Amino acid sequence: MDDRAKDDPWRVYEEEIPSRTIRYADRSAGLQDSLQLQHLHLLKDFFSRQRTLNVRSQRRVRDSKTGSSDLEQLRTALTAEVGEESWNSSLEELVNELDLSCEGGDGWEKLCTYVLQKSAHNEDLSEPKQSIISSDPLIRHCRHVKREPVTRIVEVSQPPPLRYITISKGGTLTVWNSSSLQAIRSLELCGGAGETGGSGRQFRGWITDAVYMPNIHKVAVASMSRDIHLIDVSSSACIQESHLYGLGHVATALCYWYNVEAPGERCVLMWGDERGAVNLLWFLQPHKGLFETRSNQCEPHQVFLPDICGQNSLVSYQQSPKLHSEPINRIRYEPEAELIITSSESESSSLVIVDMKHRRESYIWKIEKGILCFDISWSLGLLVTAGLDPALRIWNRYVTSRPAAVLHGHRTTVVDVVIHQTLDKIFSYSKDAVLKMWDICSQQCVKTLSLRFPNIQPACFPEQGSFPLLLSLAAAPALLISCREYLSLLRLQNPTSNCRPSTFSCTLYIPKLKQVVTACAKSSVVVWDVNTGRKCMELNNAHGQEEITAMTADPSQRRLITAASNGTIKVWSLQNGRPLHKLEAVSDAEVTGVICLHDDQLLAVGWSRLVARYSIGGSHDMYVKADVSWKSGRLHSEDILAADHCAGKRLLATGSYDGEIIVWTLDTQRPVARLQRPLPGRVYPPIDRLLFLQKRVEDQQWRNRALLLSSQAGYICWWSICGPTHNHAKFYVPQREDERVNALRTNHDNSLLITGDTTGSIQVWNISQYGLYDGDEVVSEQPPLVHTWRAHEEAVVSMEVLEHGKDLFLVSVSVDLNACLWTSCGVCVGSFGQELLWDLNDSHTYRANRKLTSSSTEEETETSELNQVENIKGPPYLTDWGQNSGDVGRGARCPSEGNCHQTESPPIPEDHHLLLQSPDRKSRAESLSCLISPSPDHLNKCVLVEHESVKLQRKTAARLEKRQVFGDIDRNKLYRFGNECTPFHAVKIVELRETEDVRVMSRMLNGSQCFSRATDLSSPLLSSDGSALFVSLSN
Repeated sequence: MDDRAKDDPWRVYEEEIPSRTIRYADRSAGLQDSLQLQHLHLLKDFFSRQRTLNVRSQRRVRDSKTGSSDLEQLRTALTAEVGEESWNSSLEELVNELDLSCEGGDGWEKLCTYVLQKSAHNEDLSEPKQSIISSDPLIRHCRHVKREPVTRIVEVSQPPPLRYITISKGGTLTVWNSSSLQAIRSLELCGGAGETGGSGRQFRGWITDAVYMPNIHKVAVASMSRDIHLIDVSSSACIQESHLYGLGHVATALCYWYNVEAPGERCVLMWGDERGAVNLLWFLQPHKGLFETRSNQCEPHQVFLPDICGQNSLVSYQQSPKLHSEPINRIRYEPEAELIITSSESESSSLVIVDMKHRRESYIWKIEKGILCFDISWSLGLLVTAGLDPALRIWNRYVTSRPAAVLHGHRTTVVDVVIHQTLDKIFSYSKDAVLKMWDICSQQCVKTLSLRFPNIQPACFPEQGSFPLLLSLAAAPALLISCREYLSLLRLQNPTSNCRPSTFSCTLYIPKLKQVVTACAKSSVVVWDVNTGRKCMELNNAHGQEEITAMTADPSQRRLITAASNGTIKVWSLQNGRPLHKLEAVSDAEVTGVICLHDDQLLAVGWSRLVARYSIGGSHDMYVKADVSWKSGRLHSEDILAADHCAGKRLLATGSYDGEIIVWTLDTQRPVARLQRPLPGRVYPPIDRLLFLQKRVEDQQWRNRALLLSSQAGYICWWSICGPTHNHAKFYVPQREDERVNALRTNHDNSLLITGDTTGSIQVWNISQYGLYDGDEVVSEQPPLVHTWRAHEEAVVSMEVLEHGKDLFLVSVSVDLNACLWTSCGVCVGSFGQELLWDLNDSHTYRANRKLTSSSTEEETETSELNQVENIKGPPYLTDWGQNSGDVGRGARCPSEGNCHQTESPPIPEDHHLLLQSPDRKSRAESLSCLISPSPDHLNKCVLVEHESVKLQRKTAARLEKRQVFGDIDRNKLYRFGNECTPFHAVKIVELRETEDVRVMSRMLNGSQCFSRATDLSSPLLSSDGSALFVSLSN
């Protein structure tokens, strides 16, 4: 132990950055939220009666499977006493979360504790630790609008700096700076065509809406005169460039879309009109010009809409049938699915979601008194609407019959609403200038702000514009609010969850809660719902800024134990994310394994080479002392890198950097077997993973059978605990040489072995009959390979196996910043954190089944080039069983899609003795570079690779520096193999290596496409070809 730990072992916890827990509750109200006081009284009586019956019968038998009986008894209490049969679907989840025991007071006490904790959590949400609004309102007066209300606020980001432009009802444009909200200049719109007055004619009309067009640096302004003005904002001066008039009906709501990746390609200006129809104006070559060249450059270019039929090379116009019986007041576009969302005050068609291609039926909401405003978040699957009444309604985007929740709190009509997707918040603004902030998870109002505009008078509400809110998600997030001729700016906090994602370090599955836990190198822990992929909870700065290196759960699956690279270990509640215990660090060295036993004893191993014990059972103390009195002492001569335990035989296996494996008995704390003991002149590769086959322990002949698996240098070695021969078999897993297996898992009955290697591939082996034979020879044949697929672009660092019903699923995390869920045959269910949620019971929601059948030309070209390279070099990376030579190379697809292939046996290197070697061979990256000349796209893709390589090199250097100052290491004692220097005493960080060639597919560079109102949406290009829904007028 270092001097710091000897002086004060808890100082490291006091000096670290405090952790922060964020909970993402389900959208629907839980069962505990529906319990009233009378329900609790009935439940208390039920538990009391149950305790009396148990005492009288003197049968207090605790079964290890009490969950089903608890569930039935609690269901009986709720349905018989309370009469809420609709709660049955939520009971199982509640019982699993509570771990209820209905035998007497324990169940009642746990239920009360759970309800109190839920209530405390809701209070925490209502009073956030850090205010979302980080500044007082900054209010400015629009002096040039002649007391007309501000209709729309737009954000202009290009060219820098960031500016805001307000458009008043009377046609005045005012430009504001974003730092201090000072007016820079103003512009009066000119009158329409046919009006008298020449170039100085005054605008006469009312503005209905405006929208910013980023790729062409223009602002489109619509008015009641059935026209649209296009203002050039590319320079400091705003210039009215074009005037489109002759619209069939007044444009009441505008929307704009363009492709961020190809800003010069076609884009579309959409508007809803007073007739209830949608109009689309396509600009086919926006960088060449929107319309034909004008003759008079001094005045705005006058464009008559019916005359654009002869300008097919530049513009195309479409209109839809009538969607609403009232004027459209909002229009939005979702490019990925090509959906248009419109709203109106019509009761028969208040909100409509229509497919542009007419491939599916429209969704129609029928709401009394219609809708005044709405906002939608596609990633959250959330729709928020507001009408003439003061309530907000939250809808599931697929359910039109009834809202998921109704939020009450406003006293007057809500005139605008916006969703802050990153913070999970909703901002609503009412007619009396009251701004409310709602938490989506708890569906409660967490902030109410009465904006004191100078024009507000008692019992008199000022006239509000049609679109008074603007949510700016720039580098400094802000919310802008208008109230008649006044403008207010509120600075918002920069959300921490919007930071660049960090590399995953390990993962864990909690069967009882049906949750997946992932840990990152930036000391964050995230809990996911495995059934949907939804984020449930996030722990930021769990260990300050130290990397989380190991993770496990206690036998009750209610507590999470995490360990970090600085030797600290913490115990967390999986129910609310609060820290329960902080364990004494026996060293400042990395903890590589934590094991929680059934008697609430915790074992920790790592670079300290010690086996430390902790008791976390009945202790209510935050700090728990370490017990380092392991009877056998420190037997490992090198740092411990892997550990696993066998619960059936109470065995512990540890593997160290020098390749030695020690099997201990937990009862005597003595070794029963020492495998691969280092000998002079013989060096073994480091142990990467250890895995006990728990089911095989139940066999009567377990002593002579292979029970323990180790991963080292890409080999899987099979070991028995007893008998004259310990090593039974070994085989090489990766498809390439000099790779390693970082993930090692098996299913419940040990019939399948799942491996994940540093090439990003996952293999599923049939081991039901493997390793069961007795003999003195080491078998080098592989077990039958059932499935294999390229799951990640980078190395797999950890995996978990979960069973859902009769199906087997795999969770894999990788260096490529992805945590994915797979079926056992390689079908990708999805990535945790993706926008679209999945349903584990519905295979149609899996990502692999949602992909479009048509692939882009770029991906086909790239895949074809890679296949050609593989064909030139020899056998393909993945081939099917039974293929002849003529079939080699066909059917290979992008590994990121999760396509599964049964493969031939991978090549086994000549190194059959598992000695460390580094043959001088040409890397795959060099081979590829010789066969394919770098293209501009390839050079762009290398940017991502270079960024990750630099980050990896810095991390490697930092950890090597830490190793140099740890312990009594003689750096002069180095062994050289080939062209590599391998330390004999110092630990070689084998999981960190220089990135040479990363296959980056084109989809990784395809950023989200742009929606003009600051949404984060992406999709293929819109098609302006004649569809079933829209009628083209350009022909």
